[in-house]
Amino acid sequence: MTSCLQSWPEPIVRVQSLSDSGIRVIPERYVKGPSDRPSSVESSDDVDVQIQIPVIDLQNLSEETLARISSACREWGFFQVVNHGVSHELMARTREVWREFFHLPLKMKQQYANSPSTYEGYGSRLGVEKGAKLDWSDYFFLHYLPTSLRDQNKWPILPSSCRELVGKYNEEMVKLCGKLMKILSLNLGLKEEYLQQAFGSEEVGACLRINFYPKCPQPDLTLGLSSHSDPGGMTLLLPDENVSGLQVRRAHNWITVKPVPNAFIVNIGDQIQVLSNAAYKSVEHRVIVNSAKERVSLAFFYNPRGDIPIKPAPELVTEDGPALDSSMTFNEYRSFIRTRGPCGKSQVESLKSPK
Repeated sequence: MTSCLQSWPEPIVRVQSLSDSGIRVIPERYVKGPSDRPSSVESSDDVDVQIQIPVIDLQNLSEETLARISSACREWGFFQVVNHGVSHELMARTREVWREFFHLPLKMKQQYANSPSTYEGYGSRLGVEKGAKLDWSDYFFLHYLPTSLRDQNKWPILPSSCRELVGKYNEEMVKLCGKLMKILSLNLGLKEEYLQQAFGSEEVGACLRINFYPKCPQPDLTLGLSSHSDPGGMTLLLPDENVSGLQVRRAHNWITVKPVPNAFIVNIGDQIQVLSNAAYKSVEHRVIVNSAKERVSLAFFYNPRGDIPIKPAPELVTEDGPALDSSMTFNEYRSFIRTRGPCGKSQVESLKSPK
């Protein structure tokens, strides 16, 4: 079991340290196979200009707004929200305090070094397979819900405002996720509280991962985060507004998301795909890196309680639309990515019920 692993299979190398060392050639461990490398054609500005994920204003939840959210969930699995009710100052301060954390001396950050047992803390790899190709990124992962898993002593004490900002930020994220869950439930033709109850009502899981993507001397050979769909329920991403990095798969192309100022990027996860009987689909995405600029983003994951079997809502299963996925708890499901790391959509595809 992954939860029993107390150490990583190999010595951990901090990607930021590699970047700061001035190397001009990245280690072989970070070089992706030819088919997984960023493509200059797929990620070109011409493609970005022509196609952009939907941007939705939440200030007025009219029928038109609800319809746009529904369309985005069905066609994209991604959308950006503005006028969402979260303080712009809080967003900016929280993002910057984490940038400051990653620029602390390595010795200070190492006090929070994580292990595969919980992933909580300062990390530099996902997955525990020995010899796996690695991504060009460091991160900090922390639990927020359920409160039984929340340990503020594991949150950085420096910068001095970090703990306070993280607490306020996570509180606002829970509120916004709750609002979006109601909208998604209604758009699916379900009762307003259906998805929240399917997640465990007040016992949902929530965690925050801060991603740090250092400058990379060969960005065309690697990725900051390999292609994957998020295994949980819903993700709210606060991107770095100064440099783009997130790419979403659209048919056979990778579309680079242009962040809208003060917006969150909403991402449908695998668990909502299962609950919606694939009416809403999680979508593959990845992160490219930059030779001239570092990048910081905050991903807030809103997940089902770990021991609840997740299966399609009965109301969405019909003779013409049979259940597409089998039942599995989130704890069972996420053990896959904690073992293998990001692997496209291979995990959610494996849940397909036999015909």
